[in-house]
Amino acid sequence: MARFVRWTALTAAAALLAAGCSGGSSDGDKAGGETGGPSSPTASADSASPLPSSLTSQKLDWGRCKATGDSSAPGDEWQCATLKAPLDWTKPGGKTIDLALIRTKSRGDDRIGSLLFNFGGPGSSGLSTLPWYASNASELGERYDLVSWDPRGVGASEGVRCRSDKEIEASESLDITPDTPAEEKAYFRDAAAFGKGCQESAGTLMAHVSTTDTARDMDLMRQVLGDTRMHYFGISYGTELGGVYAHLYPKNVEQLVLDAVVDPSADSAGHAENQARGFQRALNNYLKSTGQGAEEGSRKIVDLLKRIDASPLPTSSGRKLTEALALTGLILPLYSEASWPTLTSALAAAQEGDGSQLLALADQYNDRDSAGHYATGNHSQRVISCLDDKQRPTAEEARKLLPRFEKVSSVFGPMLGWDTAGWCHDWPVSGQYDTPEVSAPGAAPILLVGNTGDPATPYEGTRRMADELGKDVGVMLTWKGEGHTAYGKGSDCVDSAVNAYLLQGTVPKDGKVCS
Repeated sequence: MARFVRWTALTAAAALLAAGCSGGSSDGDKAGGETGGPSSPTASADSASPLPSSLTSQKLDWGRCKATGDSSAPGDEWQCATLKAPLDWTKPGGKTIDLALIRTKSRGDDRIGSLLFNFGGPGSSGLSTLPWYASNASELGERYDLVSWDPRGVGASEGVRCRSDKEIEASESLDITPDTPAEEKAYFRDAAAFGKGCQESAGTLMAHVSTTDTARDMDLMRQVLGDTRMHYFGISYGTELGGVYAHLYPKNVEQLVLDAVVDPSADSAGHAENQARGFQRALNNYLKSTGQGAEEGSRKIVDLLKRIDASPLPTSSGRKLTEALALTGLILPLYSEASWPTLTSALAAAQEGDGSQLLALADQYNDRDSAGHYATGNHSQRVISCLDDKQRPTAEEARKLLPRFEKVSSVFGPMLGWDTAGWCHDWPVSGQYDTPEVSAPGAAPILLVGNTGDPATPYEGTRRMADELGKDVGVMLTWKGEGHTAYGKGSDCVDSAVNAYLLQGTVPKDGKVCS
């Protein structure tokens, strides 16, 4: 069972570009952060132990690596390297893990430093995504080295695989809105099996892939990359990571852009409810664009899902379209208004009894290729988020949530209600917090970009992040748009404001609105 909703689907929408990288931690670019690293007394609200110089003074051996996809940088301009970081940040002198980095160097003469990107998930691969995304950030690439990485537990950085392709495909036939005791038992049995598979794969790493661990990795990167302060661009879940970083290292913040902002005040059930609301809102906007009423159109989709639940649809591949796959196929086109016509075609075909188009969308979202191989982003996402989230709702608590969730969204509410209990059911490792701490008193202004039509990170989270960062820290920029994220989506107003902030240090007026 893969979680239905991710906080970003950038990599799914881009069909997951491949990046083959090599490099090691030996002689190369000179390392150097001079102030504010993990060993600095002003660096953290809950400072880790001082780091040994073997980590802070390591030199990255940047080697040319292959990167494919639509990019502003030619393939031979991509470089990769490996950074060593503590496995356990409470024991910085102990065992280390390798983190895979990728960059393209700034093209202009007036270099500012490195701009670090996280593309969300949690679990999205920076090595795969940055080469595709860099075309959005071409102006930024004039003055910044564009840098990203696979966070710990992801891809080339000690990535986790919790089950085989065959097991993943089998789980797609499970009823994710169980109607009987037998279906409920199967649902939770599968959830427990997933956690055990993750533990077998990750071993001791499973307790050290939290958002806090990765935020500390980021500050080590800052030092080794030679930047005195942090320049960062976080997308979707990457906004939560950015907020946690700002809390730990407020004095190290130079410019942070948080696009598609996660609500830091919501616990795991709150996030599920927020997403039910956000995706229903996006679906309503889509239905209205087709000339249907939102209520009537949603009712037709609910009826379709019930029919598929009772009798999965045939497809041209010979596989069956289950309710779980239908919901997944339905969600992907809501990430981008440009994909709404695709959703129209897929729904029309499904109503006629052909599930092929919805299945193709679900496979894209689930990172399944034509040979039946699944990528591991969903595995990493679950390992990271279940280490972060302390809550472990029971089946009975999920049942009590269902009426509220169904009221918020007749289409997505039932699945997301059950997901509150199924996602981290019988998880082998305890969670760390109810909600992340992102207060950052004394930090430089942080730019928060919210999209009023964002389905995965509803707009309301932007204000809540601003409130929790603290007075004079969070600066809100609003785009009245559709789809997930705002930067690079066609708004000159948004793009120019973000670029001016990162390139000239110009902070827009708090509350600025782009139509």
